Amino acid sequence: MGVVRTVLGDIDPASLGRVNYHEHLFQISPLLPGDELDDEAASGAEAGLLKDSGFDAMVDATPFGLGRDPEALARISAATGLAVVATTGRHREAHYAADHPIRTWGAERLAELFVSETRSGMPVSDDDPLGARALTPSGERVRAGVLKGGADYWRISDFERITLIALAAAHRITGAPVMVHLEFCTAAHEVLDLLDAEGVASDRVVLAHADRDPDAGLHASLTERGAYLGYDGFARPRTRSDAELLALTVDAVRRGAGERIVLGGDVARRTRYIAYGGMPGLAYLGDRYLPRLREEVGDDAVERMLVANPARLLTLSA
Repeated sequence: MGVVRTVLGDIDPASLGRVNYHEHLFQISPLLPGDELDDEAASGAEAGLLKDSGFDAMVDATPFGLGRDPEALARISAATGLAVVATTGRHREAHYAADHPIRTWGAERLAELFVSETRSGMPVSDDDPLGARALTPSGERVRAGVLKGGADYWRISDFERITLIALAAAHRITGAPVMVHLEFCTAAHEVLDLLDAEGVASDRVVLAHADRDPDAGLHASLTERGAYLGYDGFARPRTRSDAELLALTVDAVRRGAGERIVLGGDVARRTRYIAYGGMPGLAYLGDRYLPRLREEVGDDAVERMLVANPARLLTLSA
């Protein structure tokens, strides 16, 4: 029997319930000046809104060096009852300032970090990765349950290739699933090819932001390889309207991809969180999008995307 590794400890995948596969409770990036998520009280309140909208669990998808706070994640999880899966890894190159220390790390050193954070515990502060380990309110170490990397628009830079190789090495040791940020779903097959060559089966990979390219034929070809598709672009009409994403999902389900779709919001900005004074907030997915999706594809298909699919994806493999 496998387990899902949450910030409060390992749990039975069957107990996860409805999962939002991609959000951020803490994040600081040079790409998002003025949109920092760095207030525990506000982020906790937003997590409560997500819980009240019908979700039981979420993945906090912020990797190393971007303002993570593992101890705060554990406190928020304990206070709200929302299961939280934390993330280790290194994001795509653009998220790190030119002088960020992690830019110089090689694949071996990165893999050691990712394995340590998944098995031994995450640091209290990313500024001191070898320092004190983050602890839960009950005194247990906070550990990551997802490995994350990223790729640019039709490009896998040397930086990003090293990250993916390191993630693969960490996956082979830990069995943790791999999330890869894609830019408009470009280089999706190329990322899967690279990871496969490094020993990561495609059914252990979720391709974040796949819905930025609403090409159901492309998506079906990715799921035929076993990959999971992260649909997380809701409430972004400047990119794709909800109507377009609904139509995409209908087509993808018709093509047999429904067994591999997972849903999230990736809201990720203080100006879009209710608790920080913005909108539409983390409850948008549950309160406003999912009712429309249920009308289009039915309750069974939606529950599969929220419960069965993420439980399979997030279970640590042997």
